[in-house]
Amino acid sequence: MASENTRKWAIIPEPNSMTVGEGTVLLPYAGRVNESIAIGDGDFLLAHQLVADIRSATGTDWDIATGDMWSGFIRLRIADSWDFDSQDGGTAGAYTLTINTDGITITSCDFEGVRNGVQTLRQLIRQNGAVLPVLQIEDAPAYRIRGYYLDATRGRVPTLAWLKQWADKLCLYKYNQLQLYIEHTFAFDGMSETWRGSSPLTPADTLEFDQYCANLGIELVPSVSTFGHQYVAMRTQELRELGEFPEDADRPFSFIERMRHHTLNVADDRAFAFSAQLVDSYLQLFRSKRFNICADETFDLGKGKSKQEAQRVGVAALYATYVGKLCEHLSQQGREPMFWGDIAIEMPEILETLPNNVTLLNWQYEPEATDEKIQLVAQAGAKQIVCPAVWGWNALLPRIDDAWNNIARIARYGLDCGAEGMLVTDWGDFGHVNDPRMAVPGMIFGAQYAWNPAGDTAENDLLERISRVEYGDCSARFVALLRNASAQAVFTWRELVEYLELDDGTGNCNTDVAQTIPCLADRLVDHLSDCGNAMTVREARNRMMRNMATTIERIPQANRALQQCMVDIAPIAAHMGNPGITAAVRIAMEGQLLLNRVGFALAEAHDVRDAHDAGDWRPSDYRALARELECWCEAYAKEWNATSQPSELHRIQETVWKAADELRRISK
Repeated sequence: MASENTRKWAIIPEPNSMTVGEGTVLLPYAGRVNESIAIGDGDFLLAHQLVADIRSATGTDWDIATGDMWSGFIRLRIADSWDFDSQDGGTAGAYTLTINTDGITITSCDFEGVRNGVQTLRQLIRQNGAVLPVLQIEDAPAYRIRGYYLDATRGRVPTLAWLKQWADKLCLYKYNQLQLYIEHTFAFDGMSETWRGSSPLTPADTLEFDQYCANLGIELVPSVSTFGHQYVAMRTQELRELGEFPEDADRPFSFIERMRHHTLNVADDRAFAFSAQLVDSYLQLFRSKRFNICADETFDLGKGKSKQEAQRVGVAALYATYVGKLCEHLSQQGREPMFWGDIAIEMPEILETLPNNVTLLNWQYEPEATDEKIQLVAQAGAKQIVCPAVWGWNALLPRIDDAWNNIARIARYGLDCGAEGMLVTDWGDFGHVNDPRMAVPGMIFGAQYAWNPAGDTAENDLLERISRVEYGDCSARFVALLRNASAQAVFTWRELVEYLELDDGTGNCNTDVAQTIPCLADRLVDHLSDCGNAMTVREARNRMMRNMATTIERIPQANRALQQCMVDIAPIAAHMGNPGITAAVRIAMEGQLLLNRVGFALAEAHDVRDAHDAGDWRPSDYRALARELECWCEAYAKEWNATSQPSELHRIQETVWKAADELRRISK
């Protein structure tokens, strides 16, 4: 791309080959899009997308036609012959785009390629209006599969209207696959005890959304937990006996325990019948031949009810046998199984047992991830899709630097190792406090690097391009300011949940929670041997806050920087004309300011620092802070409703209220 000194527009993903000519092309005030019927776009959606953007950018209304008897200033065509090859040696998704004084032509050998070219043109129209640059683009994706994985189960169930908006956005950035993560939030017949109160998605929602995605050139792939992550189901009266630890089913709900205790007892034949029923009923609602059975993080496998069987055959064999059986069940119905690869990579002998038609979803979320796991799968000869993350979970503000580092690395590693695609994940651990709109920069990182992993794209340059293309920000500073704000998150939602959930309800430390906190995990056994009794919640919280002492000292400075970000971003947001994202960003920033202050107050209450020390450390007004938290929570709830059904909003609210009550308690 040319420098910003010569051009004030951008294209995402950046095209592989683009030549910008001299001069500009003025769109006619009464033009027409001619879309060839050979493209296979039955409702002429692509032409309608262009007409809608032209109307929005210029105020003029264009016509749509097909056939060689009708002229068109914009022409969408299927090539009679095709010489341009994509990077992987194929042609799927490749296109050419020509803009000159004779008009605009998009050509490809398939629907997806024309669709991709249309999205490039739409981005140009949105930024330039009726005056477009003269240019020639030859472009193709590096990855055949460019997917997005959205958590729709751990707190938020998106509204169907918002899901459609998200699919529109994925289409604009040339994604061609979408999966929704489901544990308990689907209205399966006979499982009302599992999904009650969760605002579950329904078969009608799925059928409508599947059709909507198909029209956009996006494959909606069914994905449902069939092995691990059965926390809610395994706590019901009807299904608890299928779990590894049915005796724990009545323990108080915990965000942290939900992430760790949830595995089916696959030594029980009823477990397979349960999983097969989920698979069989769910797959009938999708046109995709792929099916993701998940099967990740089976932490409890072989530790509870299945312990005896695991000792007999081994945990790896127990896992591989069950997953293999599910994959075979899908294969018999003409489906292509996929599942998360964490367990198989931990126990590489599992890789040798995988059927040829199984795809491993190889997830790695570390910002400094290496290619070791991706190479391991490639060397085993297994098919894989690499899976980085947008880094939004457990936080009000997205960790943009972490997302960029993770996605850029994993995309390059996957390409080098022959991965079939990239699936960018967007998780909602701990109640899905993260507003899904905060994931847009990470999603666009994924779009860029799934298209062209080998490109030399600097992070700051990409942030500027996202600001222009996605947010209409002429200053190109919006996303950088959002990144700077996220860097000021000192005491996050995760730390608040950990602090509160250390209380098991009896005054003792919840050891399952403590084991997830590094500074406590190593101390639990030592404390018991030293003192002869369990660690109290007070002792656990003291240790947690003291471990954060150096970090907590940053809070006054961090909050000043965060407030300055709010000041700087406000006029930019006012000119973007997007009140939804403006409100979401403001609420997230205000929430982080409060979380930082809560962490500061808790550290003070645990005598981490002397409240009368010099500097920024000042005594907190605990009750005033509690009231501010409660008022913020009401505003947060309103923004929740902009994208999501009620689902588990109440759990977020209860956590905030618990924090407010704790502040009032320590004020006495």
